[in-house]
Amino acid sequence: MKIFSASLATETNTFSPIPTGMAAYKARGFYPAGTHPDRMQLFSGPLWAARQRAQGRDWTLIEGLTAGATPAGTTTRVAYETLRDQVLDDLRNAGPVDIALFGLHGAMVADGYDDCEGDLVSRARAIVGPDTVIGVELDPHCHMTKLKTESADFVVCFKEYPHTDILDRAYDLVDLCVAKAEKRIKPTLAVYDCNMISIMHTSREPMRGFVDKLLAMEGHDGILSISIAHGFPWGDVPDMGSKVLVYTDDNAAQAAELAEKLGQEIIGFRDELAPVYPAPDAALDQALAHGDFPVVLADSADNAGGGAPSDSNFILQRILERGVTGVAIGPYWDPVAVSLCFEAGVGAQMNLRVGGKVAPVSGDPLDLSCRVVALARQAEMTGLAGTPAQLGDVAVVETQGVTLVITTVRNQAMGTDLFTQFGLDLSALKLIVVKSSQHFYASFSKIAKKVIYVETPGAITQDYKSLPYFKARRDIWPLAS
Repeated sequence: MKIFSASLATETNTFSPIPTGMAAYKARGFYPAGTHPDRMQLFSGPLWAARQRAQGRDWTLIEGLTAGATPAGTTTRVAYETLRDQVLDDLRNAGPVDIALFGLHGAMVADGYDDCEGDLVSRARAIVGPDTVIGVELDPHCHMTKLKTESADFVVCFKEYPHTDILDRAYDLVDLCVAKAEKRIKPTLAVYDCNMISIMHTSREPMRGFVDKLLAMEGHDGILSISIAHGFPWGDVPDMGSKVLVYTDDNAAQAAELAEKLGQEIIGFRDELAPVYPAPDAALDQALAHGDFPVVLADSADNAGGGAPSDSNFILQRILERGVTGVAIGPYWDPVAVSLCFEAGVGAQMNLRVGGKVAPVSGDPLDLSCRVVALARQAEMTGLAGTPAQLGDVAVVETQGVTLVITTVRNQAMGTDLFTQFGLDLSALKLIVVKSSQHFYASFSKIAKKVIYVETPGAITQDYKSLPYFKARRDIWPLAS
């Protein structure tokens, strides 16, 4: 068995003011063919799963480019075409293969390409021909296009949000592709359009029980795989929206019936999917009244993981104005502030302008009297499914009883070691403010006495109707309601 694998991934917020170029991919993770490290990266699940499955078997694994960028705005044409062509050249250089595995995102948009993954996989299909099995792993916050599903033999999405099951789903993908290559199964696919957009947290009901049910169904009664494409509301493309994918073993009617049934079930509980998002002052009132600390506040609209700048001060300003102490907040993306802190050194007391630098969605900067409490070069935190998440150079500063973690690499809060590696005792705090929508939950929920999702201004507003869609459909829920 000869297998090829490569990755090219980012999530594109077409409303983000931050362009995504080659530097963004090299900052997060860029490994040319044959140089992938001995640790799974965020979107190299299929490659890593194939490495593990190949042990003790007569398989040849050829590893192509692995590249990923922190979510931001549209990828430049030159960056996408350069990276895509490198992946395709790696595939050609591999020669004939039985299986081609791709770790992608599914919501990548580039200048001139609304469906980057569909473009890449369709070109890969043209190279390998009809007999090679193509498998694709996607983030559920993808745009599930016909070009993707028609070009690949299998498309498998992570089921969990936060995405704790990247490797589990990669194993599923590898096993399904091998089974098809060995002619043990004959997959048939159905896609059901739920005609809606939503964010579906699997950490609570109703999605928790729904995902558990899907996992129990797979592998029985001819059901090979079920994926829920949540969609990505901040991507203005024609295929934006939630869809259900079902693969069955040589039974198209069964696949279509089950996809529709599951899709209708999601539609039935769609009003229960979104958590309550209080405004900053209401969120602070709830947190302080809770009495049992620490309380975690999620600054969802400034989540770098959805393409936001991660430098707004809307919550911090109210914390300081209200005199709340015992607070940690981060990560702030502010390379200028970090460079000034490194110049001053640990222990320095300095005036520092923080945040509010990137765009109007960032709001205003804050001028603070800070003490530099820690500095670190090329730091990282624990990311999704244990993968490394880069922070770059980090400055930790304290002002008025509030500690800020400021970084040079834009990333969202994921592991609690975002704070603890710099000496913060999270159990001793009242409030922990994370710039993240949901991926923080897997780690921070273990120490939080309460989690509150906050509605702030920013690039990832929960008010979908306020987004200036141009290409996306407007006849879907809740836009049409």
